[in-house]
Amino acid sequence: MEYQVIDDSLQYYNLMLSDIALATDYIYLETYKFANDHMGVRFRDALTAKAKQGVQIKILIDSWGKGPVSETFFTDLIGYGGEVKFFEKIKINSDIFTRGHRRDHRKIVIIDDAVSYIGSANITGYNLNWRELCLRMEGDLATPFRKVFLENFNAFNPFIITNKVTFTKKIRSGDFEIIRDVPSIQFQRLRKRYTQLIRQAKMSVVIETPYFLPGFVLRKAMMDASKRGVDVKVIMPKHSDVRMVDILRNKYLGLLHEAGINLLFYLPHNLHAKMLMIDDEIFSVSSANFDFRSFRYQYEIALIGSDKDILEQLRNHIDGTIRNSIELDYEEFKRRPLIEKIFEYVLLPFRHFF
Repeated sequence: MEYQVIDDSLQYYNLMLSDIALATDYIYLETYKFANDHMGVRFRDALTAKAKQGVQIKILIDSWGKGPVSETFFTDLIGYGGEVKFFEKIKINSDIFTRGHRRDHRKIVIIDDAVSYIGSANITGYNLNWRELCLRMEGDLATPFRKVFLENFNAFNPFIITNKVTFTKKIRSGDFEIIRDVPSIQFQRLRKRYTQLIRQAKMSVVIETPYFLPGFVLRKAMMDASKRGVDVKVIMPKHSDVRMVDILRNKYLGLLHEAGINLLFYLPHNLHAKMLMIDDEIFSVSSANFDFRSFRYQYEIALIGSDKDILEQLRNHIDGTIRNSIELDYEEFKRRPLIEKIFEYVLLPFRHFF
């Protein structure tokens, strides 16, 4: 088993395109966004070339995240036998603010039962300068990820979600666990697992997330950990690509800072990584943001494990992120504009939808 942590988007795309070029059996790809831009075209053309060679191609793209991409974008690929599905097309009805947010936010790629990827990056040139976090895996983990993908691919048609309990069950592979989450107020497997891990922490908790809107249970677990002497760090972008989330998250930062939690802001550009590390011994690399929407409304996936090689690479990734981050200036934070404080309260009832 070989693993590679990747936080540079261009490196991630180039590695994946190299693996795609070597495929001889199948390529399965599930993603939230597949853009009609130079990067999306590169991937489409590479996948079309493999379909022409007889490689089995299956692609699952979320209908909300897909943007302008449609079946016509993949005409040649489909003509060579490739399959493309768009997860739950948007329907304008009375349920648009709940069911409409039930998106497939997972990002996994599996190639020939040999290589698999999981992480934060979509297939788009839009995020080329973002700091991402993806994990390339050679070896046995491709098999369970293939199973996950095929269950997803076969369960979803354009308008109906088969939301069975089986699709939330953990999959174990050696020392790893794969957690699948589905839209649910009841289950929220990933939120519950993260809460459990934070409650068990003895020395340190590190969270990287682009959007930080933790619910009450997670906030309490983090504050309780800090009170018992655990070093809790949350790293987020100074300015994400969703300005309303940046404003709304301020509602929580003061309370968490006063509880002793170290809040850091990544400066160069958007931090899009989604990671949790506990005591330098357990990690989670996932598609899920640390917010209400991911845990409650979206289809997400996470790989949790304790592999020493991955942990060492993740420590280097975290060190690089922190070097380019600054701590919350609490006095400056308290002087933020009154209009922002007003918007925090105005937006609070809609926190589940950001």
